[in-house]
This record gives sequence, structure tokens and C-alpha cells, in this order.
Amino acid sequence: MTRKRTAVSLPVTQDHEQVASRIGGKILAAVGKVPTSSERKSRDPAEAARKTANTAARNAAAAAGTLALPPGPLGWLTILPELIAVWKIQAQMVADIAAFYGRKRVLTQEQMLYCLFKHTASQAVRDLVVRVGERAIVRRATVRALNSVAQRVGLTVTQRTLAKSASRWLPVVGALGVAAYAYYDTAQVARTAIDLYEREIEIEPVPGDG
Repeated sequence: MTRKRTAVSLPVTQDHEQVASRIGGKILAAVGKVPTSSERKSRDPAEAARKTANTAARNAAAAAGTLALPPGPLGWLTILPELIAVWKIQAQMVADIAAFYGRKRVLTQEQMLYCLFKHTASQAVRDLVVRVGERAIVRRATVRALNSVAQRVGLTVTQRTLAKSASRWLPVVGALGVAAYAYYDTAQVARTAIDLYEREIEIEPVPGDG
């Protein structure tokens, strides 16, 4: 007879909220200025996007795996740099994918947050982009609203990171696991971006802009 494993949800403490707030700030810093892309509209955007996604996933895995090598307490110091490095790679990838679909001039922070975190923090970003049939409606947000979204994403990232923290004490095995997750995570971001930019996009104005 085997015992079934049940998912354990870590309680949210004041310390977690402080860390989440810090991570939320780093998220906005990473996507606050939408990366520019030198790519042009492609005749086969889906294929171009897949190639870019594969390269970005390998780069993200290499960056995350390298930063995760230090074991124990030293490994904790590399967690935030690791996350930031991966987010920057992913953000550039999203900008390039948008360019392949001829959408780089309408790329916004809201789209970037949606693409980067839909698969890990869907509840936090669900109001930024709404799919209606074959259309995607991008809802522009105020600075305050973006900060709120980033903090909610930060809380999810914090809980996920704490849940996986044991791997930091296993230098090689832990680094391989971190690298594998970064590869998978980047592939999911690419999938979200491709799905978004294959649709007709309608961008709503920022609330209060008249």
C-alpha cells in the first residue's frame, strides 16, 4: 500500500510578503522598460519564434544552472540574480517573438508580464490580457495596478522558490534541476507569447486617460 503525496501550501508570513515585495520590484525593473528587438516581421513567424525560443531556453538553462552551483547558504545569495537573469532572457525572447509577428511597436508592459508569468501566476496576470474568441484584449494598467500585479506575482515566485529551496544544498544535482526548470519555464513563456501574437490584438487605453 502506497501513500499518496499531498501538495503542501506554505503559509504566507510577513517575511514572505517583504521578500515578495522586493521580488515584485525586481520584476517591474526587469520588464519596466520593454526590450527593443532588432528582428523583423517574418514570413513564417511561428517557425522563427520556435527557433528563438529554443535558443532562449538553452541560454536561460545555462544562466540559471551556473548561478545555482554554489551550495548551502551561498546558494541563497544567487537566487535573486538567477531569477533576474532568466527574466531578462525571457523578456528579450518575447520582444523578438512580437517582432516576428509584426507586433513589436505595440508591445507593452502588460503583455510582457502576461507572457512571462501566465503559466506560474495566472491569477495575478489574468486581467491584463483577456482572450475573446480569436482576439486578445490587452488592458493597460495604471502604475499602481502594475505594482499590485508584480507583488502578487512576487508572492507566488517566493512560495515556489521556498518550496524548492532544499535543492540549494545539493550543488550539482540542484544546479541541474534549476537549469532544467529554467529551460521548461522559458519554453512555457514562448508558448504563451506565440499564442498571444497569433491572435488579433486590441489594446485598451490606460484607465483615466480619457
